[in-house]
Amino acid sequence: MKEDFKSGFVALVGRPNVGKSTLMNHLIGQKIAITSEKPQTTRNRIQTVYTDDRGQIIFLDTPGIHKAKNKLGEYMVNVAESTLKEVDVILWLVEPSTFIGAGERHIAEILSKVKTPVILVINKIDTVKNQEDILTYMDAYRQVGDFAQIVPVSALRHKNTKKMTELIFQYLPYGPQYYDEDTVTDQPMRQIAAELIREKALRLLEDEIPHGIAVTIESMTERDNGMFDIEATIVCERESHKGIIIGKKGSMLKKIGTGARIGIEGLMGARVNLQLWVKVRREWRDSEIYMKNYGYVQNGK
Repeated sequence: MKEDFKSGFVALVGRPNVGKSTLMNHLIGQKIAITSEKPQTTRNRIQTVYTDDRGQIIFLDTPGIHKAKNKLGEYMVNVAESTLKEVDVILWLVEPSTFIGAGERHIAEILSKVKTPVILVINKIDTVKNQEDILTYMDAYRQVGDFAQIVPVSALRHKNTKKMTELIFQYLPYGPQYYDEDTVTDQPMRQIAAELIREKALRLLEDEIPHGIAVTIESMTERDNGMFDIEATIVCERESHKGIIIGKKGSMLKKIGTGARIGIEGLMGARVNLQLWVKVRREWRDSEIYMKNYGYVQNGK
């Protein structure tokens, strides 16, 4: 091990839809976590890896911390909060505003109980017309927590993001290389494929449906010529939702499938034959059995 090699775990936390996955994808230079304009896109903790000569950062993208409305919501919040006890640095993402609402104050309270250095990241600064206002937002947040650093960035427009990795390395301990330099995620390919299908559905479907869908990979096999056959099921909560997901003469399902296939092929570097089905499982988000079946299992329970 190189004596000056740094390594450690970094959690990205914040309210839903604040740009955690977008920032993480940009920092590692590859799209692993799915992104969408709809909140609560990330449901499980997603682990990705960034390696350079200075060291290795293992990013943990957590679900947005929010007020849970069902068992799935409780699971997501528990995943996010338990991650904070296991990391070396926390990135708390917020939006540029002087109004600090109940959601942010709840997160500030959680973070006040951890000894880990917290870097406050004010994201989406590309949406601020008068850039001098950013100093006002930084001052407002200084009132709610004791931060190691406060950094304004735009994850979407890649503004100030290079500074992020420099800052993170400042606070990481010296340590071993946990993964080889080619590794960008510890997620199994099946899970990434399922998430890419869910992302495409989130982007294309109407507002009331996405929170009620899950995606399971039924099979993934490789042919002799290197092509992959993937069979997947989109699970929804109502018959009426099933009709919308399939669309007129299967048009919506075809759109979801085509978009997801292109994304999966890009990540796998291979051709993919993707077959999609749609199933109804009523109130699955309040069923521990279904949640476990669909991959939402905390700490192996």
